[in-house]
Amino acid sequence: MSRYFLYLSYLGTAYHGWQVQANAPSVQGVVNGALSKLLRTPTAVLGAGRTDTGVHARQLVAHFDAERADLHRDQQFLHSLNHMLPLDIAVERIVPVAGTANARFDALWREYDYVVSRRKNPFAQPLSWHYTAPLDVPAMQRAADQLLRHNDFTSFSRLGSDTRTNLCTVMRAQWHQTNPNQLVFTIRANRFLRNMVRAIVGTLMEVGRGKLDTEGFEAIITAHSRAVAGASAPAQGLYLSHVEYPSSIFLQP
Repeated sequence: MSRYFLYLSYLGTAYHGWQVQANAPSVQGVVNGALSKLLRTPTAVLGAGRTDTGVHARQLVAHFDAERADLHRDQQFLHSLNHMLPLDIAVERIVPVAGTANARFDALWREYDYVVSRRKNPFAQPLSWHYTAPLDVPAMQRAADQLLRHNDFTSFSRLGSDTRTNLCTVMRAQWHQTNPNQLVFTIRANRFLRNMVRAIVGTLMEVGRGKLDTEGFEAIITAHSRAVAGASAPAQGLYLSHVEYPSSIFLQP
């Protein structure tokens, strides 16, 4: 039995998140179905994380096991897999990894982008947060810098979550203007809580509107209560953009 990492991207608009749902379409469910048909045996993938309903991924990594040891060299298999998948899911590559490699638990860090559209744009609107009110971006960055100084993010965690700990290490939290009409917030951490990025973005936007200052944002972090943070940003602006792993788990450079 050989283990592989599957690198894929998808638009989350039509799905109730990554994780398999009993009565709703999911990205994981669609990928499981396609792999099972191609390999002619029940096959399930385990992802590096679970994006929520409507959230997208520029890069999500999932692992699966197969009897064949040459899938990473079989371009026809990759072509057939992409042909079977809908247009809003794409597999970039299949990579052989150690038999104990785990897409979720071996990840060193994950990175998300949140896209804010600053003007009405019918093409960007379904894939970003349309937000045209004036924003103090330097103030938002000063507040975001506070995230690197703390590790308990209970205030930005979904209520009722089954996570064992709300401790995370944030390594990067940066606002940048990619063009005159678009803002992107990039955040990197060793792990993320359910709804964490959207709750952080929603609260940072209150800083940008002048409703909250840097000290107030830090006070929200240290309060360890979701009730004091801002509303979550809409799902359609969020993208899982990168997952990083130690080189030792890959069988090839």
